[in-house]
Amino acid sequence: MAVRMRPINGIGTIILIENYFGRLHPAILFIYFTSVILFSMFFMHPVFLAISLLGGFACSFAFNSKKALRFSLKFLLPLILTMSIVNPLLNHAGATILLYVNDNPITMEACVYGIAAACMFASVLLWFSCSNTVMTSDKITYLFGRAAPSLSLMFSMVLRFVPRFKAQIRVIGNAQKGIGRSADTGNIITRAKNGIKILSMLTTWALENGITTADSMRARGYGLSDRTNFSRYRFDKMDKLVLILLFVLLVVVIYGSVSGENNIRYFPSLSVRPVTPFSALIYTAYFLLCVFPLLIHAGFEVKYHGNH
Repeated sequence: MAVRMRPINGIGTIILIENYFGRLHPAILFIYFTSVILFSMFFMHPVFLAISLLGGFACSFAFNSKKALRFSLKFLLPLILTMSIVNPLLNHAGATILLYVNDNPITMEACVYGIAAACMFASVLLWFSCSNTVMTSDKITYLFGRAAPSLSLMFSMVLRFVPRFKAQIRVIGNAQKGIGRSADTGNIITRAKNGIKILSMLTTWALENGITTADSMRARGYGLSDRTNFSRYRFDKMDKLVLILLFVLLVVVIYGSVSGENNIRYFPSLSVRPVTPFSALIYTAYFLLCVFPLLIHAGFEVKYHGNH
């Protein structure tokens, strides 16, 4: 995401908000994020995990910048370190014993698997954060509004729930602070009572807001079969080209998966296929898939600068 000021005929400026990947058709975005999230969950090969983790961080940083960096340093990095340390302490399977802790073996296989599982969780969280940034509630409603209107509405409300929840709790907290009922002042009993009151207000607001939204959508005829819908999304030539490129990468990655290039055995001993030209091709395709939003952004940048 970038913001650029550009003059118009010397008399003024316009603001260009550049999130080129987010401008693609919602169907393409849904296919992409569903694919990379599923691949990140089920591909436990170290090369695939490393590519997914680095690609997810790069895309998250491109979409969220400093927020993504803070999230990675404050949450993901401690998560990876904690899981990498805890897993070999709890899981003693494996043939290669490194040392003993309280007569329990610490195996190399358990250590490697702990790191792999931690990277898998971190990459999935990164890709979900990217999806939450790009796949806005209006895109979800556009995709599933006709097929499953109730599910689509509920899912779009869930996506908006957390940021609206955080904003509302700040509003309630500031209002309570103004009348001396903050959850940060007083003894522990007073703070607990004030906190419970704030939580009660927040819960009431959330329930009332959900009912109001449902009644409003029903009054507008949402979900009716003969109801017309306005949409600003159009499947143009650029979307077709991007979809073809995405489809090619998905076919190559899936074919490599079916061929066993992502297979690895952690227990009782590590076993992985040697790197071959074919596996290198699969790794390259998966890398291009994970950095696909950055490639699209670069392509639009080249096209934009070429036309201006």
